[in-house]
Formats: sequence, C-alpha cells, structure tokens
Amino acid sequence: MNDPHAITTLEDLQAHYAAPREIVMKKVADHIDPRTAGFIKGSPFCVLATFGERGPHCTPRGDAPGFVDVLDEKTIALPDRRGNNRIDALKDVIENPSVALLFLVPGVGETLRVAGKARLTADPALCERYAVQGQKPATVMLVAVEEVFMQCARAILRSKIWKGADKPAPEVPTGGELLEVHTKGLIDAKDYDTVRAPAIGSTLY
Repeated sequence: MNDPHAITTLEDLQAHYAAPREIVMKKVADHIDPRTAGFIKGSPFCVLATFGERGPHCTPRGDAPGFVDVLDEKTIALPDRRGNNRIDALKDVIENPSVALLFLVPGVGETLRVAGKARLTADPALCERYAVQGQKPATVMLVAVEEVFMQCARAILRSKIWKGADKPAPEVPTGGELLEVHTKGLIDAKDYDTVRAPAIGSTLY
C-alpha cells in the first residue's frame, strides 16, 4: 500500500514533533546511584528488551521485589527463573549483548529505564545466591549498565493500570528523587514531586 504520508527519514519524523527540552536530554545517568538502586529493589516486575538474529523480543520478568540485584553502580544481575524454555531473550544476548529493561513498581506512576550490555553466566555461586524455594536459576544475566533514566508517569496515568490496586505503593524513591540524582541536581526533587508530577495528568494527550 502506497502511503503518501509515510515517514521514512529522521527529518520527516522530527517535523512532526517539537524539539525536546534540554533537561529531557540531560536526565540520563550512566550508573546505578543509591536512589536508583532503591527503585530497582522495590520493583517486582520488569520488561526485558533484546534483539538477535531472529529479530526483537520483549519479555516479562518478575519475582519478589528486589529479584533484580544491584551488584554495584555499573552492574545488575537478573536470575532466569523457570519458564517455557524458549529462551528467546537469552539467545539474543549470545548474538547481541545490547539490552534494555523497564522497571515498574505497583502503584507508582514513574518507571525506570536501564540499558547496557549483557552477558550470561552459570556461575554456581551466583546461581545458589539467587535460589528461591530450593530452586536455582539455570543462568544469571549480568548487565553492564550504560544508561539510566526515569520515565514520567503519562503512560501509566493514561492506561490507569494501577487503578483499583488494593495495596499502597511501597516506599521507593520518588520520580523527583531519581531525576534529581540523574540530572546532578538540575531538577529539584521536591519541586518535581509536588509541582511538575501532579501536573502531568493534565497533559496526557
């Protein structure tokens, strides 16, 4: 089908969008600071994106909060729990180590994006470390962190995904606290959390 409105170049694409504000481009960090580690430790669910020879895959990963372990400011560990053994994402990592993760916390509007290079290990000590109910993961994915940033709450608010949740949000760093550290203080945590974040609901569409 010939689409006269098809967008095929970066120039065409940018023509449909305003330029991002400077602060949006500066809200990216290159390591896991203590506040970001707190968000990851409070997250029971993330989405793992990979791309291999068979194309892209986006797979859910979930367990008790803290199942993704922050080993240090540049490394996170993701144990591979029992699944259907397709291991699409793991095959992708063998072929292409670039990965991205999106962390969610129930009841929290902001999400956390982490990207980096992954490798797989079957180190017995690590597998034993992440055993649950006596079951060890077959492998552990270690991600060398390259990019970290907080995503605002618009998508969560639009989707109403947490509407009717029967439990309050756990104590995790706020979106403002994450932005404050990721931008090295360019954004004030209190200002974002009390002024900017509440206003997001009026700019969903």
